[in-house]
Amino acid sequence: MELTALGLLVLGLLLAEPVSRALSAAHWPARDPVGALLFWQAVGLAGGLALLGSGVVYGLAPLGPTLSDAVPNAVDALAEGELGLRLGLTHVLALLAALALALRLVGVLVAVTVRTLRARRRHRDLLDLLGTPWPAAPGARVLDHPVPVAYCLPGLRSRLVLSAGVLDALDPPGVRAVLAHERTHLRERHDLVVLPFVAWGATAPFVRGMVCAQLAVAALIEMRADDVAASRVEPAQLTGALRAMGGAAPAAALSSFTDALDRRLHRIAAPPPPLPLGVRVFVRLAALALVAVPTAALLLS
Repeated sequence: MELTALGLLVLGLLLAEPVSRALSAAHWPARDPVGALLFWQAVGLAGGLALLGSGVVYGLAPLGPTLSDAVPNAVDALAEGELGLRLGLTHVLALLAALALALRLVGVLVAVTVRTLRARRRHRDLLDLLGTPWPAAPGARVLDHPVPVAYCLPGLRSRLVLSAGVLDALDPPGVRAVLAHERTHLRERHDLVVLPFVAWGATAPFVRGMVCAQLAVAALIEMRADDVAASRVEPAQLTGALRAMGGAAPAAALSSFTDALDRRLHRIAAPPPPLPLGVRVFVRLAALALVAVPTAALLLS
């Protein structure tokens, strides 16, 4: 079991740092945002399983040749008050480290989720008070504000929001492009896709790879929404709408925002060729295999 624990630890560390950093800098995800999002989710899930599993497997190694044998023995030893006596110091420390990591991951995820849900509820209440339903787009609300702004508020009672400035600045195709983009976020629940990575990045902000994962996933969901919107209207209409929206950014906006918008505009105007079908299938199979590796190691160790 010690070798299995070592392998899981190495896998988890690789996924958390060099693999995440390299994947965030790769060019192929822009050619297959859906596949890349699936692969990122596999990286996060496999990395978490590997890091947590390594501590558990190593910590319980003295109690049995396999994890399925060691767990019942650990329960019995704990009930008898002898768990610490039957484990060495390093094994106890490994279990405590796994427990601390699990509590940290779950605690941050719960805290981020609760904070997000509360903010959405307050925001939704304000929108219902200040926004005006727009009959031309069921479910959309218009805010009386001259700056062109559009966004969605996801959740069970989602909201799609446009400012009056959007309707003044954009022609009907541009408005349709904006609506298609935001509705893609709502329909595909991109908020749930990005939320674990927000928590992951907050869990260990000193690990650059985990922060890169959060930024890369956020960029990919925008690519995906852009692709859907570009399939509903002419790409030029979408880029024109994004320019109008981006032009409303404050002068103090970070240069990274402008750089990200420029990259999106260039990708819409000159879309990269999609990955060949065989490669897209391989990406999805690789994501499945990546999750299967630590799962199988834990079940068979």
